[in-house]
Amino acid sequence: MNYPICTILGGGGFIGRYLVRNLTKKNYRCIIPTRNAFQKGHLKTQAPPGAIEFIKWNPNDFSEIKEAISNSDVVINLIGILFENRKQKFSRIHAEIPNIISKLCSESEVKKFIHISAIGANENSKSKYQQSKFQGEVNAFNNSKNTVVIRPSVVCGAEDNFTNLFSKLSFLPVIPVVKINYKFQPILVTDVVDTIMKTIETKNNYGKIYEIGGPKIISFGDMVKSIMKTINKKRFVINMPMPLARMQSKILSLLPFSPILTEDQCNILSEADNIVSGEHLTLKDLNIESVDVEIAMKKWLWRCRDGGEFAKTKQL
Repeated sequence: MNYPICTILGGGGFIGRYLVRNLTKKNYRCIIPTRNAFQKGHLKTQAPPGAIEFIKWNPNDFSEIKEAISNSDVVINLIGILFENRKQKFSRIHAEIPNIISKLCSESEVKKFIHISAIGANENSKSKYQQSKFQGEVNAFNNSKNTVVIRPSVVCGAEDNFTNLFSKLSFLPVIPVVKINYKFQPILVTDVVDTIMKTIETKNNYGKIYEIGGPKIISFGDMVKSIMKTINKKRFVINMPMPLARMQSKILSLLPFSPILTEDQCNILSEADNIVSGEHLTLKDLNIESVDVEIAMKKWLWRCRDGGEFAKTKQL
């Protein structure tokens, strides 16, 4: 019996670990390019022996990836970064790599290339992140006729960098939030994975864009307050003026660790809300009912409560 083969770029990341589990349940053989295979061994515990294969990832040499793609039925690109550093630039990660991968998919006549972008991707944005996301989409569509793009809003889950970040910041008596009224549509990581799985199964969706978000549109300020309520901590959530936020981002960029806020993110927050536009296909077109992140996050944020999972709930 010939099992379908799927190459997943970024398969060892946040979304990737959930996606690999679902693909192997559907009898897919998963090929995951990675620089450090020894750090991704946990993925193999999610599937039968032989269902997951690691190959060497070299951003300057795509020979091994080319061979993997040539044998694949589906290729999924999950690679993305939230901020730049000396080694990783938005243009390289979000635009050039999708350009190369989509060309390889076209040459190998891959049945479907799924590219994960982001809501807000726009060539006219002041944000380099959003510009590069848009250019990646253009490159993918131009190079491979079998491309499908998925644009999620902020993705949340047990390992995310959003709910967990603000939970850790709860040691502060006052939590400043940039653009406190900025609206977004947080979506659970399992819903994103369900979207990818349905996109693979759906026929004749080539050249389409899916914009996906959770069931609720909420402001940053209200979401942070909801996180505080979930972990039983009463904190003052205040708005940080944009000029002060930009100044802070420049200072943080000088420090030798991952920044909490970047100037490019300030540009994103100064533009349109991060919500489904209604101009493209959505979860409804895939018959997916998304889960409310505010309810789901109780399953992983309990560890941030003072008394742990079984701490008594306080009336805040």
